[in-house]
Amino acid sequence: MLTRRQAIATGASAGALLAAPAIAQGLAKVRLGVPNAATDVGYFVAHARGYFRDEGLDVEIIPFDSAARMIAPMASGDLQVAAGGPSAGLYNGVARGMDIRMVSDKSKNVVNRSSVHILVRKELMESGRVKTIADLKGLKYANGAPGSSSTSIFHTLFKKAGFTMQDVQEVSMSFPQQVTALETGAIDFAAPPDPAGTLAIKRGVARLLIESWELIPSHQVAVTLYGGKFIKEQAEQGRRFMRAFLRGVRDHNDALDAQGHFVGAKGDAIIDILVKYGPFKDPQIYKSFIMAYCDPDGRMDMTSLRFDLDIFGELKMLENPVDLAQVVDTQFVDWAVQQLGPYKKS
Repeated sequence: MLTRRQAIATGASAGALLAAPAIAQGLAKVRLGVPNAATDVGYFVAHARGYFRDEGLDVEIIPFDSAARMIAPMASGDLQVAAGGPSAGLYNGVARGMDIRMVSDKSKNVVNRSSVHILVRKELMESGRVKTIADLKGLKYANGAPGSSSTSIFHTLFKKAGFTMQDVQEVSMSFPQQVTALETGAIDFAAPPDPAGTLAIKRGVARLLIESWELIPSHQVAVTLYGGKFIKEQAEQGRRFMRAFLRGVRDHNDALDAQGHFVGAKGDAIIDILVKYGPFKDPQIYKSFIMAYCDPDGRMDMTSLRFDLDIFGELKMLENPVDLAQVVDTQFVDWAVQQLGPYKKS
C-alpha cells in the first residue's frame, strides 16, 4: 500500500493527496498518479462527479512532480494507473521488462488545439535577432526532459529550420522554471505547455514564434498508463475505470466550444472542478488558454506514437528496438466505448 509519506518520497507533491482518505465499504481501491496538470481534467471530473464510485471504485489521486517518478511505483504495483507521456524512458523501461502499458489517450496537440507554443525571449524578437525559425541556430533552449514529447517537437523544429540539435544548446528544467529563465535571459527559447506558455506571452516575457501543431499536426503528448499487475489481476476494475474516465472526458468536451474554450454553465462547472483539484486556484487562468484536445473516445494517435519512436531511435535514445504492440493495450478503451457508444457532443 502506498502511504502518504511513501507517495511524497517517490515524488508526489507535498500538498495533500487529492482523494478522500477513507476507503468506502465495498469499493475496490485504485491508486492513480497524475502530474496535476489541466489535462488531468477527465480524471478530476470522474472523481468529483462520482463516476468512479458508480463503477465500484475508490480512486485515490496522487500528484507527482514528474511522470518519470511514477514509473517505479507502477512497476511495483503501488500505483495501478498513471497519467504520463510516451517517452523514451518509458519505452526503455518496457524493453527491459517493466510491465506497464499505454491504454488510452490523455491529451493531444492538434491543429488549432495545442497546449505547446515555441516561445522566444522578447528582447530577441524585438531586436530582430530572431525573425524566423532559422534564426534559432546557436541559441540556448530549455526542454522539460530528454526523450519527452518536447524532444520530438524540437527535433522537428530544427530539421524544418535546416540545422540539427548539435547546433543549439539544450538545458533541462521544469516548465515554471522555463518561464523564469526566459524572463531573466538564462535561456533564449522554450516550449512550456499552457497555461505557462500563454501566461508568459501575456506577461510580456516572451513572444510566439511558431505553434507546435504547425510542426506536428497531431501529436500524442500524454496517455493513460496501466500497470501490468492491474491488467492481469484487476481487469474488471480496469474496464470500469476506463468507462468512468471517458465519462469525465466527455463532460469536459461538452463544456468546450469548437476552439477549445470553456463556455456557459457547463464550462463554469468544469472550471470549478479544475480549481478544486488542479494546479491553479484562480478560475480565470483556465479561461485564458486553449485546452489541448482530450479524445472523448480515448483513442491514441498511433501514427504520432510511431513518429516519436522513430525520432527517439534516430537520436539514439532507445537502448533496444521497441515494438509498439508491446507497449499499447487498447482492450480497455475498446470495451468502454462499446459500452458508452461513440461520443456525441451534448
